Amino acid sequence: MPNSPAERPRRISMRRKGPLLVEGPVEVELEDGSTVASDRFRVALCTCRRSRRYPWCDTSHRDRA
Repeated sequence: MPNSPAERPRRISMRRKGPLLVEGPVEVELEDGSTVASDRFRVALCTCRRSRRYPWCDTSHRDRA
């Protein structure tokens, strides 16, 4: 049962100038109502919208020399 006392909360790590790191597996609902899923143990969600793999982070947020 979702949100039951036995279910531990999902951990999300915030990084300055970086992605949100989320313990997986996850399902993400996009603005258009579609969903994307990942069964990985941790995923990086893009917060800068520069990623070509949005909503997944591809490190496009890093400053390029």
